[in-house]
Amino acid sequence: MNKVDLNCDLGESFGAYLMGNDQEILDYVTSVNVACGFHAGDPTVMRKTVQLALGKKVKIGAHPGLQDLIGFGRRNMNISPQEAYDIVVYQIGALNGFLQSEGGSMQHVKPHGALYNMAAKNKELSMAIAEAVYKVNPELILFGLSGSELIRAGQAIGLQTGSEVFADRTYQHDGSLTSRLEKDALIENDDVAVAQVIRMVKEGKVLSQQGSDVALKADTICIHGDGAHALSFARHVRESLQLSEITVKSFS
Repeated sequence: MNKVDLNCDLGESFGAYLMGNDQEILDYVTSVNVACGFHAGDPTVMRKTVQLALGKKVKIGAHPGLQDLIGFGRRNMNISPQEAYDIVVYQIGALNGFLQSEGGSMQHVKPHGALYNMAAKNKELSMAIAEAVYKVNPELILFGLSGSELIRAGQAIGLQTGSEVFADRTYQHDGSLTSRLEKDALIENDDVAVAQVIRMVKEGKVLSQQGSDVALKADTICIHGDGAHALSFARHVRESLQLSEITVKSFS
């Protein structure tokens, strides 16, 4: 029987600004990626998110991003591998403090947004991120885009990796995600998104925007928690996976 982890980005509120359906969506996912204050989140939001996830027995990972609150970490920045290493170590440490204070532990690290997409293609950046994760805790799992440089870097340094696929994003022929600047980056139809997910898990393939099949590995599926219908979509994905005899469970 096929099995897969279902993850979601959480803790993306900041100060008086609320984002996402954090409490409700925890009923449908098995892992969460918690913003660490650079692209979103703040110390109070981090603490509350950790408490919520621990209460629902959902596995927790750090979601380090670029230091760009205004751009939500989705704008490319010309950072060096050393800077990437430093900001990843810093953000893992910040979230780990809250996890330890609440009696929890970290399962994984998943870079956010532009940092994630830059690392997917940049070998030096990926190696710096993988090294940061490994030196903080070699038992952590590194989440990265399936088939990307980030997955290869994690495997090379000795980390367990989680090859990630996306429920509501379209793909290019090289296995990369379609840029959010393009009109067809997001899949708006829930049934189309679910069909794509099930095929990725069962067949290890996704149809690219260019019409060709791309081979990939689906260890974990990302669903976004900040959309207008994120909650109903999360429920639909979870139920559809189970109806397709795919077991939804976390790594650890």
